[in-house]
Amino acid sequence: MKVNASESAQRGMKISDFQTKDVINITDGKRLGQISDLELDLKQGRIEAIVVPGYSKFMGLFGGGTDLVIPWRNIVKIGSDVILVKLDEVRETSYDERDREAKMYDEQQSSRVERVERLERLDRSQRRTI
Repeated sequence: MKVNASESAQRGMKISDFQTKDVINITDGKRLGQISDLELDLKQGRIEAIVVPGYSKFMGLFGGGTDLVIPWRNIVKIGSDVILVKLDEVRETSYDERDREAKMYDEQQSSRVERVERLERLDRSQRRTI
């Protein structure tokens, strides 16, 4: 199914617009909550998934809980008040898993920075010897 977001694409949409919409699963009619986060593919410049807080949290303040991660391809329609999704099975991601993924990303970035700095030092030292 394709997302009918032509109206949204024409006028643009902010993250805050997403966060005010209820997410409804059309498979069972359940309200899943409101979007708390987005997973982005920075290389491709697109949204990979929407994230809805799990039910174990109280108003987003207490509890470790898990998040519902809903792939973008599962979005059926983005309306003015709701986002309709089709989920047969729900992938929940714990905060520990997301923290681990964030740490891995940070480590990759810092190792890239270290490599660039090392190459710059090597380049400077080679220029001095010439």
